[in-house]
Amino acid sequence: MILLFNAMVNSDRSPLDRTFAALSDPTRRALLARLGEAETLSVTELARPIPMSLPAVMKHLDVLSDAGLITRRKVGRTVSCRLSAGPMEEAMSWLAHYQRFWTGSLDRLATLLEREEQERA
Repeated sequence: MILLFNAMVNSDRSPLDRTFAALSDPTRRALLARLGEAETLSVTELARPIPMSLPAVMKHLDVLSDAGLITRRKVGRTVSCRLSAGPMEEAMSWLAHYQRFWTGSLDRLATLLEREEQERA
């Protein structure tokens, strides 16, 4: 019953929500980093340095796949994974909006502090 509920909750989330949820886990970020260093890696190769069972790694790969961050291809008995950057581009665009806000705020703060320092001198 819990698995069905989780599947329903995850299917209702926006692509951006799924991207950030997938990126929130350090194991999934490590898997993405490894895929960023190679064109494709098999699931076995991806799982090798991760200190958890293969089924646990597969669950992380499912989350990444559901978020569109990786694609999987099966040839024979080997499943290969490849990084898919599209969802990360959308996340970066969303973050860029707030980066402009914080950059402007920090620039105004720096200007204010410089003025106060000049007034004291």
